[in-house]
Amino acid sequence: MEHYVKIARELLKKHAVAITVAVAAGASLLALRRRLAGGVCRSKARLDGKTVLITGANTGLGKETALDLAQRGARVILACRDLTKASMAADYIRRKSGNNNMVVMKLDLASLKSVRELANQVINSEERLDILINNAGIMMCPKWKTEDGFEMQFGVNHLGHFLLTNLLLSMLKSSAPSRIVIVSSGAHEKGCIHFNDIHLDEDYKPDVSYRQSKLANVLFCRELAIRLKGTGVNTYCLHPGVARTELGRHLFPTSLWKNLLLIPFLMMIKTPREGAQTSIFCAVDESLATSSGLYYSDCAVTCPAPAATDNGIAKRLWALSASLVELE
Repeated sequence: MEHYVKIARELLKKHAVAITVAVAAGASLLALRRRLAGGVCRSKARLDGKTVLITGANTGLGKETALDLAQRGARVILACRDLTKASMAADYIRRKSGNNNMVVMKLDLASLKSVRELANQVINSEERLDILINNAGIMMCPKWKTEDGFEMQFGVNHLGHFLLTNLLLSMLKSSAPSRIVIVSSGAHEKGCIHFNDIHLDEDYKPDVSYRQSKLANVLFCRELAIRLKGTGVNTYCLHPGVARTELGRHLFPTSLWKNLLLIPFLMMIKTPREGAQTSIFCAVDESLATSSGLYYSDCAVTCPAPAATDNGIAKRLWALSASLVELE
């Protein structure tokens, strides 16, 4: 034993500088990783007797949000396009939370028909709806069209949720106080609503389309808050941060060796659980009971881009969206 101790001491003495640098670098990386993890929802609020609907809850942030709210006692509706994955997610949440009150419903946000069918199913089968979380989304995809001919990112990220929310407003009002949580992105800061070419048919770029759809989310939240003032239904919009989810499937390379090079980067960004914290915060935190129409990041209110605070643009977008989805 003394021999090994002697060897260790000699190594420490010989490589003291290298070891010190390595330890310092490791500590710095750990501190950076903790900082990048962002805010944490500290609320202990229970949701017993409450009903929550989360779009895209079969994976990533939606799944983690559903798990947290189920652990608080909520009845959780997982509204998803892939029913097989959604059923697997529901089983997982039941096991982890001990809450069997999970419901899986079909929702394809790229189809207005599917959105209307889901809304009708919820209205006809549920007694109340306390929290609606518009979480599902698509990012940086090629130039695709929805079933109704809309540009895919704008159609799914904004128009599908716009219609769904409006169709469920009567339930949310009757269940007040209730909340609508809209997952946007910091990408909205560089966004612009292209009113003269809303589907970007003239010049499609995946990043431009994504930014437009995320700006639309923030503007929708703002206008919705104005329209719902005094109803007991509050709206919240948020940036979840960069997290390791399937949302980035169109961003990363498909070759194995290129993906291996990304591992150090992926290890530094948020986990799905960390990324879900602001969604959870907006859904349950008691301090937000009198707030509406604001934008959040890392479990704290923050300022969105100037374009996202323009009431004129918000009203114009609402009128255009209502026309496109044929909202009565």
